[in-house]
Amino acid sequence: MRYLPLTSDDRQAMLGKIGVRHVDDLFKDIPSEFLNPEIDLPRHKTELEVERHLSRMASKNTAAGSVPFFVGAGAYKHHVPSTVDHIIQRGEFLTAYTPYQPEIAQGTLQYIFEFQTQIAQLTGMDVANASMYDGSTATAEAVMMARRVTRKKRAVIAGCVHPHYRAVVETTTQYTDDEVVALDAQPADAQAELQAAIDAIDETTSCVVFQNPGVCGNVLDLTPLAEKAHANKALLIVVVTEVMSLGLITSPGEMGADIVVGEAQSIGNGLNFGGPYLGMFATNQKYVRQMPGRLCGETVDSDGTRGFVLTLSTREQHIRREKATSNICTNSGLCSLAFTIHMSLLGEKGLRKLSKLNHKKAVDVKNAIAAIDGVEVLNSSFFNEFAVRLPKNAADVVEKLASDGVLAGVPFSRLDPNAGHDDVLLIAATETVTDGDIEELVSALKGAVA
Repeated sequence: MRYLPLTSDDRQAMLGKIGVRHVDDLFKDIPSEFLNPEIDLPRHKTELEVERHLSRMASKNTAAGSVPFFVGAGAYKHHVPSTVDHIIQRGEFLTAYTPYQPEIAQGTLQYIFEFQTQIAQLTGMDVANASMYDGSTATAEAVMMARRVTRKKRAVIAGCVHPHYRAVVETTTQYTDDEVVALDAQPADAQAELQAAIDAIDETTSCVVFQNPGVCGNVLDLTPLAEKAHANKALLIVVVTEVMSLGLITSPGEMGADIVVGEAQSIGNGLNFGGPYLGMFATNQKYVRQMPGRLCGETVDSDGTRGFVLTLSTREQHIRREKATSNICTNSGLCSLAFTIHMSLLGEKGLRKLSKLNHKKAVDVKNAIAAIDGVEVLNSSFFNEFAVRLPKNAADVVEKLASDGVLAGVPFSRLDPNAGHDDVLLIAATETVTDGDIEELVSALKGAVA
């Protein structure tokens, strides 16, 4: 392929077209101290020296598996069987990209098809794609999809939605004509959060976004919310940040959701210092042509042999630009493959058993925490994560416990510094938590809040 570089005149013509004089003007929103900073890097190190240096740097981290670990808030530490890592490296699947061409990538197309099927079954929806980067961007795509479906612009985001997800929605829609109405978080009253979302829906609402389990762990029946949304011709978007919960609680589809989005990292994927993660997106059949991303389908060739193909795509590469629903085209393919393999190994019974174990561990932690003087558990229901109110600043307590070798959870103030819930701590427990971990948490927490 020939490569024809741009000339200086070409660049000036493009800059003039968009109204700027220099390329640097495109980066004016970035603080100057972060643009082209001087980086003090030594030169000419040997491989052995570099390895030693990086090992010393890495040793400063407290690895999740090295201490009692109760951190969640959207990213969860689960056991990933070694079988998953082995299978994802097989030649049928391993690829640096997501090649959709059926003649060269039947393995890729098949696991994408299987991933879509698993997500649809978990969420209780008709159809799912494999095209979202993570849960937050999937949520933003769902809000924009609701506008296309309803032709209305007012999106209501409940207080129980993860503050980072809400921020991504607000950032993504800041240059669209969507109006985002974000409700206040009320960690101590889940029913009040639900009622506030119901009350905020009117005839101008395009969608209401609700997280279940909520960011503070509460599990609710969303049927009344779906009924109010549908009565006003709005869509109910349900966010799920802990996909493991769908092995135990009623699926969003059964409660009337129109779109289900969220984060699927918990199955098959490690914490990985925050990414890459795995978004999920599912909806009803009647909205499929407004769904971002693309779908893989199952078919047979002229000889009747089973095969997989790219079935539906609403990207600008495939349809007219003005009809495109999103630029998002593919998630982290390896992450979705790991999810699919882990889910296949678990099966329906295995997932339910693992989900029950997660809930049991969380109940054990909750009962132990509730016995500490001054600590108040705020949840009436939860899956594997719950919120407590401490007699001290939660961030300070977490820092103290970290110095004692216990990662106790996530202070709510870290997610939303302006919410005014500085004494609220989110605590998560998965199947990886041991009785010894719980004893260490309780012992350290007693000392920190005394």
